[in-house]
Amino acid sequence: MNDVKISVIMPVYKVENYIRKCLDSLLAQTLADWELFAVDDGSTDQSGAICDEYAAKDSRITVIHQENGGAPSARNAAIPKARGEYLYFMDADDWAEPNMLEEMYALAKKSNAQLVVAGYYIETYFSDTEFYSQSQSLPSREFKNQNEFRDYAYKMFDKNLLYAPWNKLFLREYVVDNEITFKNTFWDDFPFNLDVIKDVERVVLTENKYYHFIRARKESETARYRPNMYEKREEEHVWMLTLYKYWNHEDENSREMIHRRYIERVIGCIENVTNEACTLSVKEKKERIKAMINAKPTRIALEYARPNTLMMRIMLLPIRIKSTNLTYLEGKIISGVKLSNIKLFARLKANR
Repeated sequence: MNDVKISVIMPVYKVENYIRKCLDSLLAQTLADWELFAVDDGSTDQSGAICDEYAAKDSRITVIHQENGGAPSARNAAIPKARGEYLYFMDADDWAEPNMLEEMYALAKKSNAQLVVAGYYIETYFSDTEFYSQSQSLPSREFKNQNEFRDYAYKMFDKNLLYAPWNKLFLREYVVDNEITFKNTFWDDFPFNLDVIKDVERVVLTENKYYHFIRARKESETARYRPNMYEKREEEHVWMLTLYKYWNHEDENSREMIHRRYIERVIGCIENVTNEACTLSVKEKKERIKAMINAKPTRIALEYARPNTLMMRIMLLPIRIKSTNLTYLEGKIISGVKLSNIKLFARLKANR
């Protein structure tokens, strides 16, 4: 191909049961001028072999085999090899609607955009065939300038449209010229996106939804107990505060979003500690919870956050009154629902 419009970059690691559907959804794209770099990140199953099988049948697919280094290194390995005008990052256990690349590319070219942001679906499976589907989107608009985007960004953060890379097209020249890469850290996509939007000027948002993010497979990154989750959320909170300070956009709406986002994630960290997979003793769990609910960022967040629902206001009460025991009990209840009824848990989380 002499004219590559989009370079698709996809880390591949132990997804043999899902990757065929993912690759088939790329082959079904109505836009033909794409290339795919499937980076086999040291998979110990048949994922790499499946990629090789597809590459043998379609010259647009290139497979890179490397030792396991994590998703950031896999993505970074492919970026310098990409020839497309735009970059698209896909996860190997998800899939996309056939018109995704064509319509996002058309929007990008029409507006000479550096970044295109689309809606998407979250599909939380509670059996092999049954799932709860949640859609995330905002009305379509083209931002006329940098300040207009920054004024509106809090709404996009609120709808979880600025966290993952797979609902976006990135102008390759912008990414390369600004030396933006994926950081060697867990949840590496968020700092990548923050680096992109830090100085971005030309952004297009579409309400159309194309990408199907599959949640809750047992071995997925989103379904594990994480010993360092609280520390990671603290780090992310600092990133958000730093971004808005750099933007000099400390308006009331943005400040409320930042702190509500933080306190909601503190609740997730509390549930993570009470998770049955956590090996800490009950005493140690309660000590960790006490530290979380008494931490300065938590107390500040409670001052500014305005929860959207009665359920969330009730969930914050034990934290507001600094009750370690009640907060621990709340975490156990959330963990119990998450373990026993993923369908209910997904609905409650989606409508929090």
